[in-house]
Amino acid sequence: MRFEGALTAMVTPFDGENKIDEEGIRANTKFQIKCGIHGLVPVGTTGECATLTYEEHNRVIEVVVDAARGRVPVLAGTGSNSTWEAIMLTKHAKEVGVDGALLVVPYYNKPTQRGLYEHFKRVAEEVDLPQVIYNIPSRTGVNMLPETMAKLAKLKNVAGVKEASGDLTQIARIIELTCGGEFSVISGDDSLTLEIMKLGGVGVISVASNLVPDKVAKLVDSFRSGDVETAKKINAELASLYRALFIETNPGPVKMAMNWMGMAAGGLRLPLVELEPENQEKLRKVLVEMGLLKK
Repeated sequence: MRFEGALTAMVTPFDGENKIDEEGIRANTKFQIKCGIHGLVPVGTTGECATLTYEEHNRVIEVVVDAARGRVPVLAGTGSNSTWEAIMLTKHAKEVGVDGALLVVPYYNKPTQRGLYEHFKRVAEEVDLPQVIYNIPSRTGVNMLPETMAKLAKLKNVAGVKEASGDLTQIARIIELTCGGEFSVISGDDSLTLEIMKLGGVGVISVASNLVPDKVAKLVDSFRSGDVETAKKINAELASLYRALFIETNPGPVKMAMNWMGMAAGGLRLPLVELEPENQEKLRKVLVEMGLLKK
């Protein structure tokens, strides 16, 4: 499967006891599909995968797959800094019917480029499922180089990369080295989606689309259909939202915005905490200006 278009990096909603809100997951899934999103990405960074137990992690994926009912692809986060753990999570995701797995570059260990290659190669060999690599050096402490990515792109089951390095020169090089095949380069930064698509990227795994899936999907659809002016207009309209959603560590801002808008989100799990009051005010101001909240 080729992953492309606008996919939502879903939050994991919690109830008042900080337990997974399964009905909230179903409601969010329904909302996303109704608004025309192209795919769903549960239990990634935005889904607070780092503070979910294995059982919770697996259950969130099961609920999203069940709620989506095959209407859009589900690309489930199954990455880890432990290769065997990534294999375990990816095997479970396949068993419950996901369309693909999103695997973050191993964090904390700081593997070499050869170590990165061997990690993803092993997962690809062990689990026959399309896999998208997630490169986000700001969180992992390691950057997957374009040459390593190109080498991995030749392997069966390695379907693409979610690029969140913020380095357009690097992203252009990845596209150059992998062009001509079925490998997908997907933006991992809302604010860079349009620029990455200009280089040859095929879409975005978006945080903003938790709030405005219709607008993010239209931005991507417009660009891909050749209507660049509409894509540029939507991108400009969403620019302040992109900034506000990263005013503090993701998913703090997007969860607060969803709660204000009456959507299922709940709180954060420690060590993440609620936004500082001054940042809450800045976020609310943007949402009001966009018509997403009343004054």
